Amino acid sequence: MDTVFWLMLLAIVLGSAISLAGGAGIFLSGKRRDKAIMMALPFGAGALLAAAFFDLLPESFEIGDPRELLIWTLGGFLAFFLLERYSTFHHHHDHKLGRKNESQNMMVMIGDLTHNMIDGVAIASAFLVNPVSGFVATVAVSAHEIPKELGTFGILLSRGWKDKKVILANLATAFGTVVAASVTYLLGHAVHLPEAQLLALTSGFFIYVAASDIIPDIHEQPRNVGGLQAAVLVAGLLLVATVVSLLGV
Repeated sequence: MDTVFWLMLLAIVLGSAISLAGGAGIFLSGKRRDKAIMMALPFGAGALLAAAFFDLLPESFEIGDPRELLIWTLGGFLAFFLLERYSTFHHHHDHKLGRKNESQNMMVMIGDLTHNMIDGVAIASAFLVNPVSGFVATVAVSAHEIPKELGTFGILLSRGWKDKKVILANLATAFGTVVAASVTYLLGHAVHLPEAQLLALTSGFFIYVAASDIIPDIHEQPRNVGGLQAAVLVAGLLLVATVVSLLGV
């Protein structure tokens, strides 16, 4: 393996560490932590929606047929609906909330893993052009991952996962970037992954989690709390959309 390969891995590890550190800002103590989690849940919904509509879908449309890719997006949405339905259907009502939270958390992690692997393919493709392009791509990916990680951390914590489990889960999904980048780089131009379809599928995952699970929870909150969470959701959406627009990713 050449020097560029190891430079790529170093850049990905450092970028992932920065992104995870940004997301770990949710780990606060006492009442501040509880308030942060309550706000991070709608922020996460906004971040997921922005990632889908301002980043993943537009990028997929640039390299594939929009009509076909919208079908893949719907497929991702329906796949998560059926997954959640199947995982909760045979359980007693007393256990339904816990099972629902667990299935939602797993869906968030599957979507995050898929997104990270696509990022790995993109980073490796840039490094195959030249190291400078690779580093630029890594910085861009890391920057737009920070708000998404913050939202992901908040969602998982609010759904009952403990600190250690959240950290280990996010490290595992971050490892997907390393694996995907390594395979892509080593195989070079022989790799022909359906990148556009994967981007659209991930969009469907993110839209389902935000629109079908998180937003209804906001509607169930008291009027003042729900209004604040709605504002945070919009703020999360605008923040991530602005970051994506500024970085051109």
